Amino acid sequence: MEAVTDSTEAIPDPGRVMVRSEFAPLRTVAVAQSQLRPPDEVSDSEVSFLGSEARPLLESMLGRDHADVFPDRQRLWESERENLCSVFERYGVEVLRPRMLTDAEKAAGGSNGYANFFVRDPWFTIGDIVVEGSLRLPHRRLEVLPSREILTTRALDGRCSYLALPQPAVPDGAPGDLGAGPFLEGGDVLVYGKHVFVGNSGLASNDLGIRWLEKLLTPLGYTVETVRLAPNFLHLDCALGLIREGLLVACPDALVDGLPAALRDWDRIEISESDGIDLGTNGLPISPEVYLTDPVFRHIGDRIAEHGVTVEYVDFAVTRSFGGAFRCTTQPLRRE
Repeated sequence: MEAVTDSTEAIPDPGRVMVRSEFAPLRTVAVAQSQLRPPDEVSDSEVSFLGSEARPLLESMLGRDHADVFPDRQRLWESERENLCSVFERYGVEVLRPRMLTDAEKAAGGSNGYANFFVRDPWFTIGDIVVEGSLRLPHRRLEVLPSREILTTRALDGRCSYLALPQPAVPDGAPGDLGAGPFLEGGDVLVYGKHVFVGNSGLASNDLGIRWLEKLLTPLGYTVETVRLAPNFLHLDCALGLIREGLLVACPDALVDGLPAALRDWDRIEISESDGIDLGTNGLPISPEVYLTDPVFRHIGDRIAEHGVTVEYVDFAVTRSFGGAFRCTTQPLRRE
């Protein structure tokens, strides 16, 4: 496969939308807000990807807003996102923020609850194409709405394509059934030039959603490759991260068939299953020279630094307790 090359020269063009790869220099990014009210009830399958410490936390707030149950923790959560924005601004990255949920949007969630906490999944960017996804968990299915103002000004009015998946089928009411989809979530989508990897663990994106993406992208010269995941890993970015050309971090226990063939000759930093579940692969390249992760993963960051990459650290303990980290919290509109 031809290497993805990146220029670090700034390209001032506010109307441009383009994501060349997971590690191309980050120019414009949306950073999530911190709102969550989980459903009144959850099945085991809906929380199987969470760490052992996170599950009791979620169970203690079922049907209630996190800010009401844990006000001090809510302030810490919000400060984590603000600290992340400060790092981006220090590197000259334009930061966009989705708005907060309205009272009507919260009410529309009913017993399913609501979420506005991981902007990576409800929409995503591949090249000059912006896609509204389709989320499997019911409390997240309206999560795209707070980003609509960003999508209107940057995608609808920008020089790019902007489209959405079909809405998912209605579940039949059987225990644990969330419908037939199609489901396609941004956390499962990794971009490497014209090669797009899509994870499938059975918990998020599914075959129907991946087929839809293939139909969209194949005529445009893209290759879409499914990456099978172990059933305790929600998304592909919880199992694999592309740091720069020829360097990746991966959790072998999460990758059912091993690394995709296109990546097998890359230098790799392998991590344990427990580090993978704790989001050890979910750091974020700001550029091929700068990588962002949590200080709890300094042992991983030190290995990345040995390859000449500067590693920045932001404490993301509260964010990680909800099953996502830096990549989950962000959605690029420009990486080139």
